[in-house]
Amino acid sequence: MATDKKQARQKRSKRVRSRIQKIRGDRMRLTIFRSARHIYAQIIDDAEGKTLVSASTVEKEMRSKIKNGGNTDAAATIGQTIAERALKADIKRVVFDRSGFLYHGRTRKLAEAAREGGLEF
Repeated sequence: MATDKKQARQKRSKRVRSRIQKIRGDRMRLTIFRSARHIYAQIIDDAEGKTLVSASTVEKEMRSKIKNGGNTDAAATIGQTIAERALKADIKRVVFDRSGFLYHGRTRKLAEAAREGGLEF
């Protein structure tokens, strides 16, 4: 049994990723990470082990758009941004990897914004 929150999240993350690998097919993986102050999203090609597209609240252009990087508004902005960048890179279908984070709050807002931006998952 996990002894703290970080270990519990890592355990959930392994479980989620093992399921994703089984159903992924030819799709790329949209993975997120969130800290108390920032949120990060990237689209990864697991076959090559490369990050194709990324967006985060740490980027200079994002800091001018958002006031606080650790809220749902920032997550929605990152979701829209990652969707725009993915469509420019000709990526339309992805698998959502929530990295062990529960699907509510910032995680949910990012996913919904990415769907509205044109990504399919």
